[in-house]
Amino acid sequence: MEDRDEPLQDIAHLGHVELLTPKPEESLWYFTEFLGLECVHEEGRSVYLRGYGDYAATTFKLTEATAPGIGHVAWRAVSKAALERRAKAIEDTGLGLGWSNGDFGHGRSYRFRDPDGHLMEVYYDEERYVAPAELRSSLKNQPMRFTGRGAGVRRLDHLALLSKEVGPNRAFAEKNLGLRVREQVIFEDGGFEVGSWMSTTAVHHELAYVADLKGANGRLHHVSFWIDNREDVLRAADILTENGVFIETGPAKHNNSQAFYLYSYEPGGNRIEIYSGGYLVFAPDFEPVIWNEAERGTGVYWGGALPDSFLNYATPDIAAAGETSIPDIDPL
Repeated sequence: MEDRDEPLQDIAHLGHVELLTPKPEESLWYFTEFLGLECVHEEGRSVYLRGYGDYAATTFKLTEATAPGIGHVAWRAVSKAALERRAKAIEDTGLGLGWSNGDFGHGRSYRFRDPDGHLMEVYYDEERYVAPAELRSSLKNQPMRFTGRGAGVRRLDHLALLSKEVGPNRAFAEKNLGLRVREQVIFEDGGFEVGSWMSTTAVHHELAYVADLKGANGRLHHVSFWIDNREDVLRAADILTENGVFIETGPAKHNNSQAFYLYSYEPGGNRIEIYSGGYLVFAPDFEPVIWNEAERGTGVYWGGALPDSFLNYATPDIAAAGETSIPDIDPL
């Protein structure tokens, strides 16, 4: 086997995600009453939330904005020294924006943009969640009790970002964040990188870059939350339907990642996935799995093919005049 460079291990994991919504009250209903996230803090136009299994004070920030989309993506470093190393490396790429004093739940961070323009940050200092008495679990090793509210998602899992060109963004994440490629979809005899699925941990992916078929920059495909098992995903589909929330696709199983999924749109317009299963990667010399056109097929292991909207809709939406967009969602 050929020699490999020493792996970069300065990033611990995906830390938190900020989502933008033009319908803050309706979106908050979706994330708290349907997904079951807990609201821990409000400040300005933002609400800070968490899943019952997240160890940090907050992993998800919901911010009022004129249009839906991604606010920023945050990565936690493994140490203060690692944070300084990543800040210097990213600054040297010319994509750095400089230091911030942090936000609720975490300390100073180095902010930057990936080659496609998505806003990101790296930080280390983070507030660990301490549950109030009414939310304390009888399990000492669980940060918060399971409330049983809505779908009851456990934690933030991953997100997928669209990019005008996947390759430069994937290479940037590999070189500067230490993300490792787990799977890729490459068409046209290797000439077109459709998508790359990457992680810093053993989970299949924390970040995916997928080609934006409309040639835009800086858009979001989806944010995903982990739920414990397939049966809970089926239960979530019942809860969505009973509350009049449109299901875009699923429940079904991806071929890429082998995970069980359910996609819907939160009221602000962003696509949200409920996700369970998949496989873990422990081998340090894992070889990325590469799919071509014939092997990839519809992107579904079993169940109906992914709909056209899954390929063409993202936030913020740039649908052409007269093109059908997502339906309005009115929570009951």
